[in-house]
Amino acid sequence: MKIKIKRIDKTLPLPEYQTSGAVAFDLYSRVDVSIPPKTLERLPTNVIIATPKGYMLEIKDRSSTLKKKGLLVSTGYIDNDYCGETDEILLQVYNLTNEDVKVEKGERLGQGVFIKIEIAEWIETDTMDSSSRGGFGSTGSKSNAK
Repeated sequence: MKIKIKRIDKTLPLPEYQTSGAVAFDLYSRVDVSIPPKTLERLPTNVIIATPKGYMLEIKDRSSTLKKKGLLVSTGYIDNDYCGETDEILLQVYNLTNEDVKVEKGERLGQGVFIKIEIAEWIETDTMDSSSRGGFGSTGSKSNAK
């Protein structure tokens, strides 16, 4: 799949798949920043990506980001029409620690993966065909065991 991409700062690399089996590519911070404790920040990733029609781009944290940095990266979904000249992808991160967390330009904190999607066509009904199975945490509970 060929993807159109624009880098804001050409000194930073294009996103990379780190291994031949990787399903997601790494995203870099475009800036040096210090994130205060218990604070939400949005970090520019240096890229504008034209996600193909029929796909979405899911943004997540790298598996090591929370453990190594104490930063929680919230999942984001990038629509295929979010690719204008100023539509740089941002990583939304929350500093869970009680200390400032320093992020360096070029540091890999997030990753992205293209996911094939379909657009729903709603068929409204007044009744559903299945019985209710319960709410949060209900799977595997004795009251729902068959």
